[in-house]
Amino acid sequence: MKLEELFGSRGRIKILKLILEEGEINITRLVKLSGLHYNLVMKHVEHLLSLNIVRVKNLGRIRIVEANFDDPKVVALRDLIRTIESL
Repeated sequence: MKLEELFGSRGRIKILKLILEEGEINITRLVKLSGLHYNLVMKHVEHLLSLNIVRVKNLGRIRIVEANFDDPKVVALRDLIRTIESL
C-alpha cells in the first residue's frame, strides 16, 4: 500500500476516519456523516476494500462497512489518526 493511494483524497480520509471511529457503519450513515455523494462514498469504500482496510457485510439491502482490525496496518492507521487528531 502506498501512502499516496490511501491519503491522496480528502474524501477518502474522511471516510476512513469515520469507519475507524465507528468500527462498523452502514453506507447510508456513512453518506450522511461524510456529507459526500453516495457514488463517491462507494468509490472510496471500494478503494479501501481493495487495500484490505475494510470489509463489507451485506444484511439484506443494508451494507455494513467495518474496519479490518485483524490487519495490523489498520490498527496502526487508527492509532496514527487518533494521535494526529489529538495534536
